Amino acid sequence: MSQFAKFLFLTLAGSAISTCAFAQQVKSQGATTQFVAPDQATQAAPVGIDFGNARAMPLPSAALAPPPSADSLLQAPNLPQTTPGHAAGGGGDGRQAPVQLVPPVNLNQQNEVAAAQDGVAPQESGTSGQPFTTNRVNAQGDNTQSFYAFRPTGKLFFNINGSTFVCSASMVKPGVVVTAAHCVADFGRSQYYSNWVYVPAYNNGSAPYGVWTVSVATVLTSYYTGTDPCTLSGVVCQDDVAVLTLRPQSGTYAGKRTGWYGYGWDGYGFNSSKQVLISQLGFPVSLDGGNLMQRNDSQGYTASTFSNNTIIGSLMTGGSSGGPWLVNLGVAPILKDTAFGQAATRNIVVGVTSWGYTAETAIKQQGASPFTSHNIVPLVNSACSATPKAC
Repeated sequence: MSQFAKFLFLTLAGSAISTCAFAQQVKSQGATTQFVAPDQATQAAPVGIDFGNARAMPLPSAALAPPPSADSLLQAPNLPQTTPGHAAGGGGDGRQAPVQLVPPVNLNQQNEVAAAQDGVAPQESGTSGQPFTTNRVNAQGDNTQSFYAFRPTGKLFFNINGSTFVCSASMVKPGVVVTAAHCVADFGRSQYYSNWVYVPAYNNGSAPYGVWTVSVATVLTSYYTGTDPCTLSGVVCQDDVAVLTLRPQSGTYAGKRTGWYGYGWDGYGFNSSKQVLISQLGFPVSLDGGNLMQRNDSQGYTASTFSNNTIIGSLMTGGSSGGPWLVNLGVAPILKDTAFGQAATRNIVVGVTSWGYTAETAIKQQGASPFTSHNIVPLVNSACSATPKAC
């Protein structure tokens, strides 16, 4: 049993969910299964969430290292012949409604850079040898996280048997958030977690765009029942992806303020060798205590022997689960005497952080289930069919 599985067993074994009441809230419709959260009018908001003492959702940990990128290039990914597709995002109006959730932490300590250092330093990498660079989104003293294209990313708080845990997530429609399925449901146990609260652009205890509760959680039925194809059961899976539908506030959804990302599927942004340049965002608790948004950039490759997951180098750890993996992150320049390349749409999510290794390990890699026309597309379609105004 993996460390992640042991954690879930010990956490969930402490109490039982009322099967009858729970079943009334779960609706399976073919490829997707939805959990309809209790009416917020009957609950205090947010329910049972301890922002100050939230723990990182343990990052599902692979018991073996993925194949090197060079080996993966020699092995054709086991993917169907499909045409890449994508749906574009939107910028939002940027209107803030700040809420102070917990007192801020002193994070003013700066890393000292040797004055004698010349030239460009090599990129950081673990024993995997896969280069990456991980740093705060915010430069010292600024609020970059409050600008598009960073503000659609946020912290996701939720309960497991009364304890508060945290993942990362991002907006992909005005009222729809994408995250990892393991932040929403317990793989193969037909059981959801509860009381998700989304805080876009979270910044050291502050919620600049407010706090948003969830009305519907949607995962693939195969993940919910444990029949999803996985190289390592419940860890390296084909479809560790979920979407959450937010409740509106005064008729407005969070994405109207923060904007939202687009999302791509079936290889959007990947080259013919199934390689891609990924910008990963999230709130790993091992970095700045999870108080600041972090950005990681790395070339990703597709590992056919790892459920066709995308593999990147990364310093991120627990708490980063569900954070977006984007292609073309940022604001496009105005061009003159040149042209954009292929798959040039900005800010497209093509995966979310699914698994990795413990903070102490030296491998420094993470993986993401591929976004396909068989997971992200039906998940978003299901959420939008149930709540059209959220889309």
